[in-house]
Amino acid sequence: MLNDGEFLRYSRQLLLEDIGPEGQMRLKQSTVLIVGLGGLGSPVALYLAAAGVGTILLADDDTLHLTNLQRQILFRTQDLRRGKAELAKEQLQALNPQLNYQVLTKRLTEDNLEDILQQTDLVLDCCDNMATRHAVNAACIKHRVTLVSGSAVSFSGQLLVLNPPFTHGCYACLYPDRTEPSRNCRTAGVLGPMVGAVGSLQALEAIKILSGMPSALDGKLQLFDGKKHQWTSLQLRRDPACAVCGGQHANIG
Repeated sequence: MLNDGEFLRYSRQLLLEDIGPEGQMRLKQSTVLIVGLGGLGSPVALYLAAAGVGTILLADDDTLHLTNLQRQILFRTQDLRRGKAELAKEQLQALNPQLNYQVLTKRLTEDNLEDILQQTDLVLDCCDNMATRHAVNAACIKHRVTLVSGSAVSFSGQLLVLNPPFTHGCYACLYPDRTEPSRNCRTAGVLGPMVGAVGSLQALEAIKILSGMPSALDGKLQLFDGKKHQWTSLQLRRDPACAVCGGQHANIG
């Protein structure tokens, strides 16, 4: 049950017919894994903590660098050279001390994701490298856990939602090549509000799904052009030859 403090804290959320007390209890009883606490993970973590998601696993093996502060809004200048996951926990506890935060400072692999995903209801992929993205995708497919994936570089953003039973394919279908792309934030730059926009929408979809609402984005790749302020929606189609989900090189159209 929700206590009086929770009813007051989440009162504006509880007024929504699609959430209400039942949806809020679902959030309270949920466990999410946030992979990466940078530009995407910062708004994701803040909004999920503010919304009352009961257990939040904070995964990042990196330390804070001065170049991060332009877009990673969880952190402050005095936090430089400290671990991002522990810093995130401190900030989120200050925002909402009623929740359970767990810090994961090892780089996630298919091996250590085995135990983690057995207790997780939803994963938010906010990381910045292909090896981790593919490991997270494979683990979500194996354990039938919903995946909300986001990315951004320069003025471009991507958002992808994959729900079990993954009838539309998976991340490996869409991006079978595990080679790190040459165009990334370090080489091409990124505008802070771009990762903020994509991360906020990742949080929106996560809150909807966890509270019992359907996601209209399931199996769709959303592409955002920040210069034109234009969204393009592409539907994934599963190809049955994928080594991860049974579909290789998912078609989009």
